[in-house]
Amino acid sequence: MNKLAALTVWTMASLLATGTLLAVESDEAEPTSTGYRGSYFKNGEIHVGTYGTPEGNPLTSGHQDFKPSWSKTGDMLIFFRRLKDDPVVTNWKTAIHVINVDGTGLHALSDGTHTDFNQTWTRDGTNTPIWNRKHPDKVSFQVMASKVGNKPGQEIALTDKSYHTWAYSCLTDGRILVQSAHPKHGRGYFLMTPNPDGEPKFEKVECSLAENGILDRVSISPSEKKVCFEYQSGFNRRVPGRTLYIADFSAHKPSINNAKPFANEKGANRWFAYPRWTKDEKAIVYHASPSLYLYTLADENTVKVSTSDGADYRYPHGEATPK
Repeated sequence: MNKLAALTVWTMASLLATGTLLAVESDEAEPTSTGYRGSYFKNGEIHVGTYGTPEGNPLTSGHQDFKPSWSKTGDMLIFFRRLKDDPVVTNWKTAIHVINVDGTGLHALSDGTHTDFNQTWTRDGTNTPIWNRKHPDKVSFQVMASKVGNKPGQEIALTDKSYHTWAYSCLTDGRILVQSAHPKHGRGYFLMTPNPDGEPKFEKVECSLAENGILDRVSISPSEKKVCFEYQSGFNRRVPGRTLYIADFSAHKPSINNAKPFANEKGANRWFAYPRWTKDEKAIVYHASPSLYLYTLADENTVKVSTSDGADYRYPHGEATPK
């Protein structure tokens, strides 16, 4: 696997691990009610609520449940459950689960014998769950898909496991934004058109930032005209200290341009991660460990929106806005 693919997987694994590896600053700002609903991880449990207000009962408990993504239809979340822990995150064993936003209908889509990460939903009207599955013998991933209500074992592969592909976010026309080390197209970022009966189509996404570093946790906005993402300059391993960016996005002529930092521009030694859009595209929610924050585009203002001091908040996600 080439340098970019290996680093993307390594940084995903490192940042996903427990916060004991991270340098965390103290939070001084008081939480502010925003009116925006979302989902998030708090101490290993999945919550749904209004950002800036105290949470109620969790949707899940008794497990370590990660990275909920909210369906475009607004009624379901998809997340992964860690079933086997390991100091090396890519050695975890996980199971993809779907649950209704009201806490009913929990069911597994994968059997827990794989390393399945970064689950989300398509936006093409099929409400298809997709995720990334680690190769059994090396640190490389392929993109998987299933259906709501399916049983483990009914998932299908959208990419071949002979080369690394990592899915980030989806478009309404069915294409998927991926990072790949493709044997013919090389390494980089692509819009991939799935083809379950054959080879998917890859279209290169032009991005000057990608020439000098890593874009990660990329999320396409609801209008599909913007993206937000983490950025790490250079290709050397670095866990904390990433900067969060917003940029213009073109799906017609695939490109990411006019990138502008909105959090941690100076690269403070802290975990800034997982920027995600609100449904109205007016704000971005993210975590700066161990708290959640909301950045408003119009006034470039940032407020803290998690409420429990000392709790571990991560992976915020906007209502009905698949990442």
